[in-house]
Amino acid sequence: MPYNHIEELTAKLSKPCCITIGNFDGVHKGHQALIDRVCKRARAEDMHSVIITFDPHPLRVLSGKKNPPFITLTPQKLELLQKSGADFVFCQKFNRELAGLDPETFVRDYLVRPLNIKHLVIGHDYAFGKGRKGNFPMLKTLGDKYGFSVERLEPVLVDGAIVSSTRVRDLIEQGQVWKARDLIGRFYQVQGKVKKGEQRGGPLLGFPTANLVLSDELFPKTGVYAVWAEVEGRVHAAVANIGYNPTFGNDCLSVEVHIMDFDSDLYGKDLRVHFVQRLRSEKKFSGFEELKAQISEDVQMGRKILSAEGAALII
Repeated sequence: MPYNHIEELTAKLSKPCCITIGNFDGVHKGHQALIDRVCKRARAEDMHSVIITFDPHPLRVLSGKKNPPFITLTPQKLELLQKSGADFVFCQKFNRELAGLDPETFVRDYLVRPLNIKHLVIGHDYAFGKGRKGNFPMLKTLGDKYGFSVERLEPVLVDGAIVSSTRVRDLIEQGQVWKARDLIGRFYQVQGKVKKGEQRGGPLLGFPTANLVLSDELFPKTGVYAVWAEVEGRVHAAVANIGYNPTFGNDCLSVEVHIMDFDSDLYGKDLRVHFVQRLRSEKKFSGFEELKAQISEDVQMGRKILSAEGAALII
């Protein structure tokens, strides 16, 4: 489990720590490289491997704005970090007081004294502290003073470009979920509870859908997608529509999921939707029959995509 109080974490420590620190929104391949390096270095030198992240995101605290949308909300981010192989994950509460600390005070009071840091791994563009003065050269100087080494990793490239949260976010918002997978190492997902819908999918169209109460901030471009639907630990082939249902005149964003070959009550249950590939744009149909025929085509294409090599779910 992630630790939210430093005292809980320090009570578990029995040796020095190898640490990486950051916001880790999306836990993409750049972040994964940092974590892998920390774990390997810690094992080689008999240290604890520790990931430190923040909540709320520093940008939210400092700007007061909700944009850009997060790729992973804090619970999912911590879940992914927990699965990364590090010994400990610590989620530090972020506020303006913390933001106002000078780099040396932060290093001394949050890394050296409580965690006995001996090695720090940072990304190529990492900086922290008031005025972002805590850059690589300053960390090296502080490391010499307080007895820890600092390692800066080169950026991770995919298709010749640096992997970043901004790049991941842009691909998802463009509907390019298949390409986004190459940057995050898994299919992008959203999750929510299944609510009672308008009862149109099954009775009127012959394709029952699970309607989600949305909790995430970032959604792929509106349209229809081949997806994996995960419920109660089991994964099912499905298609999902993200949009406003123009045929029925809806004016609020919804995510509706048709799970193939599935006939169980999902109301009130948690459902995760893993986006594999965009099938088409959302459009308005002349009536039920035209819509029903298109959904049938969508399901057929979804089956084909999800059964193809390379479309297996990576969690």
